[in-house]
Amino acid sequence: MRDDVEEFAALLRELKDRTDRSYGSLARRLNMNTSTLHRYCAGETVPQDFASVERLAAFCGASPQERLELHRLWLSAVAARQRVRTADTAEATGPAPDQDTDTDTDGSLVEARSSAEQLGDDSGPDEAAPSPTPRPWYRHRRVLASTTVACALLATLCGTFALSHGRSSEADAARPAGRRTTAPDTRHRSANPSAVTSPSPSRNSASPGDRQKAPAPSATRGGSTSAAKPDTGLPLTWSTDSLVWDKGCDHDYVVDRPPAQVPPPPVQQDAGVWAATQDAVHGRQTRVRISLQGRSSTAVVLEALRVRIVSRGNPVAGSAYAMDQGCGSDLTPRRFTVDLDIDRPIASPRDGADSAHTLPAVQFPYRVSAEDPEVLLVAATTQTYDARWYLELDWSSQGRTGTIRIDDNGRPFHTTSIKGMPHYWYGTNDAGERAWVPYDS
Repeated sequence: MRDDVEEFAALLRELKDRTDRSYGSLARRLNMNTSTLHRYCAGETVPQDFASVERLAAFCGASPQERLELHRLWLSAVAARQRVRTADTAEATGPAPDQDTDTDTDGSLVEARSSAEQLGDDSGPDEAAPSPTPRPWYRHRRVLASTTVACALLATLCGTFALSHGRSSEADAARPAGRRTTAPDTRHRSANPSAVTSPSPSRNSASPGDRQKAPAPSATRGGSTSAAKPDTGLPLTWSTDSLVWDKGCDHDYVVDRPPAQVPPPPVQQDAGVWAATQDAVHGRQTRVRISLQGRSSTAVVLEALRVRIVSRGNPVAGSAYAMDQGCGSDLTPRRFTVDLDIDRPIASPRDGADSAHTLPAVQFPYRVSAEDPEVLLVAATTQTYDARWYLELDWSSQGRTGTIRIDDNGRPFHTTSIKGMPHYWYGTNDAGERAWVPYDS
């Protein structure tokens, strides 16, 4: 059985890997749940119908032969799952135990009845088997005796409790009035559990001390948290990467050094070290990738993405160095574009596209969870200023709200215009050597 299901799952994984998409992205294109698609590809479960498998095959560009093979493997996997399910049911459903024809449900009565049968049954061997005849007289007497004992015990307990309660009430009445006003009445609090539970956090119930202990505005936007029920943390995790190049190769850095002192351009993965050693600043555009995921299956709603300008001034001194080396791609990821030159920059959603499909832009509000993460790409551009800026992402979940500040490891993102600067790219100079050469040469 495992081989049939695994072969089917292996072919699904092969088709999925052709798309270079995450499970969340592919599931949205197929109108499926992310966790369901992952279980199909992992072999943890088999689709009940072939329609979802057919949509996956069509989207991934499977050939007719692959579709036939996929259908054959799906039939084998479904049959294997059915065999296992049938075997499990047969194993779990054993022969039913013999049941007594008596209808007593109380254990003591059944035990008393069994004892009565052992003591009072003086019939011969041929009459030892149970008979569906009416219950014998001695069983009735045994049951009545047990019931009488139980009622006597209950009456005794009630009388003891009433006597104890009366003495306690007399003792309370005999206490001085001062003692009764200073000490709380624990009997009433025990009878009403809601009276001793901490109130739920609210915007108006927190004391001044609680408000001083609340997280900073960059960490939370919601009301202050009660001391009796402290904040257990954000319901989502996130990470940022500000070293993202357009199509993985197209990017400009501004460096205040002559070309002879600037090393060759790195690949995107090594851009952080290269930029740090050259004191480089993002030229014209900064692209930020934000990866978000919930901590549990509970949905976290992303409400809005805002842009905050820290400062804008004249462009920094230096020259612009292009990182691209004749790269290109048919894939344009969906993104948010930000014009840092306008008075109130906003993050505007933009569609993406691949060779055959349009990738719809992310529209707020948007949901994420542990099973359905999301990646947001922000492209902020300036043609005029040296701008420092950061982002704010509003979220809400189960009555809580907050705001995440997204910046460059605690510092604002830094983007400068390259307009009018000397612009270089790494190519072959007149001497046939690899070096930084003017961009328009």
